[in-house]
Amino acid sequence: MQGLIMAAQLITALSLLITIHEFGHFWAARAFGIRVEKFYLFFDAWGFKLFKFKRGDTEWGIGWLPLGGYVKIAGMIDESMDKEAMKLPPQPWEFRSKPTWQRLIVMVGGVFMNLILGVFIFAMMTYYYGDQKILNASLKNGIIPSELAKEFGFEVGDKLISINDKQITYLDDAIDMSEMLAENAFYTVDRNGEKVQIKLPADFMTKMSKEQKTSFFTPRSEFVISAVIPNMSAEKSGIQANDKLLYIDNKPIRYFDELVSTLAYFKNKSAWIHILRGSDTINVEVPVDTDGRIGISVENVGVEVVKTEYGFFESFPIGIDKAIQTIALQLQGFGKIFNGDIPANKALQGPIGIAKFYGGEWIWFKFWSLTALISLVLAFMNILPIPALDGGHVVLLIIEMIKGKPLNDKAMEIIQTIGMVILLSLMAFIFGNDILQLFMK
Repeated sequence: MQGLIMAAQLITALSLLITIHEFGHFWAARAFGIRVEKFYLFFDAWGFKLFKFKRGDTEWGIGWLPLGGYVKIAGMIDESMDKEAMKLPPQPWEFRSKPTWQRLIVMVGGVFMNLILGVFIFAMMTYYYGDQKILNASLKNGIIPSELAKEFGFEVGDKLISINDKQITYLDDAIDMSEMLAENAFYTVDRNGEKVQIKLPADFMTKMSKEQKTSFFTPRSEFVISAVIPNMSAEKSGIQANDKLLYIDNKPIRYFDELVSTLAYFKNKSAWIHILRGSDTINVEVPVDTDGRIGISVENVGVEVVKTEYGFFESFPIGIDKAIQTIALQLQGFGKIFNGDIPANKALQGPIGIAKFYGGEWIWFKFWSLTALISLVLAFMNILPIPALDGGHVVLLIIEMIKGKPLNDKAMEIIQTIGMVILLSLMAFIFGNDILQLFMK
């Protein structure tokens, strides 16, 4: 079932993003009187189609290969390599008959729409959910680092002070990727009253990519049981929401990390758990499963959460700012790949890798967050100056503006072929890497 939910989320997101992207090209082309012969969600490779109909001059349809989509614009050398059509005299409704500036707008239309969509989703999420941030100053007992963070040098109870000498006001600031990707990034922490510097290794992103489901830092605080999961051992043993856990087999439990480590010791065994309910102390015997769980959710006590709500129009500047930050991170990430700090096979994700990020549970906040991110990544990737991508066409149009005339059709065909070879090779690499990582895991 989890696999089906992952696939459903990925296909839903890609369908939305591809359709919006291709509509950007379509609307721009139609605005300048250019005929669009086909509009397809997914590829109809080898002529196989799941669905199609024709309206006006355009054939609309859904292909069977969910690796993208396309619009076929009349009079344009694209991945279809329709050489016969290009041999005919240019028609006034064709792409090649229009001024260079109009063709340039048509080519950036898809990227523009993905940018707008990313900003819009971020803005609407800000409007609907607002901001909830943990105040770093409220973490009197410091943080619980993930296993990877411990590997980098963090310890349980460290109090975060700054990253690259930039003060950490909220816990979110501690995982600011723009700061973490900076050259020689480092943290300053308070460890038992002493200031300690922790430097991130150059390949930290490679290692973090393997820790997708783990929070890098979580608050270390006292806790209460906020909910009991139905049909698990805690509920069957009589534990209730709002109980405060005191001991496990006479070992005092104050912090969540102590609870996790102690329950891990009792895997596949039963533990006596002492809880405080109101003014009463209750002892219950609770079986612990093979994963060290008993079936409770907990809520931190003493952690201050700052909540901010935004009006509809107030949300858009924040959406724009988040989009700019996302694109900046893409640039930094590519810089790390080209410098050799992050191996390409760890940085590039295909459909399987992306589906894992969505996860096996449909959580709308996570779904829209990732969809906005992918929309902006799609815009960034499409504008790269690679032949066969939108960015490649833009470069050719800029060359035409400089020369005063377009490249000849033969040169355009060769460039387009090279671009397709590059793209197909990249796709093969990404899919192969996805499958390899799946089997290696």
